[in-house]
Parts: sequence; structure tokens; C-alpha cells
Amino acid sequence: MSITSHAPPDISPKDPSEDPDASVAATAPVPAPAPALVPVVPASARRRSVPRWVRRTVGPLLLLALWQLASSFGLLAADTLAPPSTIAAAGADLITDGTLPAAMGVSLQRVAIGLVLGGAAGTVLALLSGLSRLGEDLIDASVQMLRTVPWVGLIPLFIIWMGIGEAPKVALIALGTAFHLYLNVYAGIRGVDEQLIEAGGSLGLGRWGLIRHVVLPGALPGFMTGLRYSLATGWLALVFGESINADAGIGFLMNQAREFFRTDVIVVCLVVYAFLGLTADLIVRALERLLLQWRPTFTGQ
Repeated sequence: MSITSHAPPDISPKDPSEDPDASVAATAPVPAPAPALVPVVPASARRRSVPRWVRRTVGPLLLLALWQLASSFGLLAADTLAPPSTIAAAGADLITDGTLPAAMGVSLQRVAIGLVLGGAAGTVLALLSGLSRLGEDLIDASVQMLRTVPWVGLIPLFIIWMGIGEAPKVALIALGTAFHLYLNVYAGIRGVDEQLIEAGGSLGLGRWGLIRHVVLPGALPGFMTGLRYSLATGWLALVFGESINADAGIGFLMNQAREFFRTDVIVVCLVVYAFLGLTADLIVRALERLLLQWRPTFTGQ
């Protein structure tokens, strides 16, 4: 009977040269550290080293400087067009004596009333025509026919019908603004995707639910576009409207300045028209960004 030996295992350290695995581990290269991450800056951001508002003001300032130089060297006569310095002085005088603020208030009131009346009429007609085929048959043809008539040419009829007071001025502004809102709201309603209508119907929305949750939000971009066009047309109609025997307003100041060949006052009134129109457009654009946050759009590069 053989006796099996139970000797303890040999735990003494081995020579690395005798263990092939240990020699491979000892000679393995140490991994290099990971490179540092560098933030990637878009090319458009790298190009915009100068603020945008600075770049947008370079053109107007350069034009004013050339204008002033041409007037100073006699290339542009003051009787033809007053220099910017004279125009600025005239504007300061009109503001100081309260003439210009009062005229601005009267003109703003006329535009506001005309825009509300014309905008309401154009929007209501667009809703009736866009949401119903019967409404389209009854309304659209008449509106399209009236739209082709130059609304400025209706001034003599407005004077005969309404006299020379405030009514023809407001009516002219309302007529000029109504068509833009009608066309854009109508196009916005008819431009709603048919698949969205079907999806809303499958979710259980009725007719009024579809109009409220699908059609009207889809037509909102068209309404905002029409509102911007209506504001621009409203200021244009104001210029023509205030030429109808006006006794107050910016147009009244322009007519007075024309009688006395005051080109500086005329340019001040034109600048005020442009400032009011630009301010109104900026307000509508801010409102558009607020109401249309759900619609991503391309903003340029």
C-alpha cells in the first residue's frame, strides 16, 4: 500500500524569467493619457466678432456722414434738402414746444382705430371664407374683386360719403389693412395639413375642437404675417388720409412745411413715420416669437 505525500505547496516568489506570462506583462507598453477635449466653436460664431447691432448701424451712419459732408461742401443745396444737423435742430424744436408729440398722438390714434376695424373685418371674413365652402362661394369672389381696386382711388368717394372729418381717414386705413389680413388668414386656414385634421378626428375632436386645436393654431403664422403687412399699409394709408384737409397729425405738419418750403420739417415728419412703423413692426415680431415658439424656423447663418 503506497503512501501519498501531502507536502505543502511551494509559495516562494518565482523568477520572472522562468514565467512567460509575467515577462509579457512586465514588458507591455503603458497606455498614453487621453488627449484633452477642446470645445468646438461653430464657424458662424467665429465670424461674428463684431456685434450684429453695430454692423446694422454702420450703413445708416455712413449715409448720414456723406449727407452732412455733401451739404457742408455745397454739393447739396439747403433749399433742396436740409443737412442732418439742421433737421436734428428742427426736430428738437418741435419736440420742445410739444408740436411733434401732439401730432404723433393724433396719427397713432387714427392708425390704431383703422387697424382694429380693418383687422377685425378682414379676419372675420377670412374665417367665414376659409372654414366653410359656402362662405368661400359667397365672400371670396367679392373680396378678390374689391382687392384689385386701388384703395387710394377711393378717396374722392370717401369724401363725398363721409365728408372731410376723421371718418374718411380712418376708413381709408381700415380698407388698406383689411385685405392683407384676409388673404393671409385665409391662406393659413387652407394651408393646414389634411393629415392633422384626420389625426384630430381620430382622437375624437369634433368640428369646433378641430377648429380650435388644429386649424386656428395652424393659421396663426399667416395671421401674424398679415398683421405685419397691414401695419405697413396702415402707415402708408395714413399719409394719404392726412392729406384730406387734416388739421392735426403728422401729415398736417408736412403740408404746412410744404407751404413754407421747410424741407427740414418734412424730413423730420418722414423720420417719425419710419420710426413709428419700425416700432410697430418690432412689436409684432416680438409677439410672433412669443406666440410661435412651437414652430422652429431658420434664422440665418
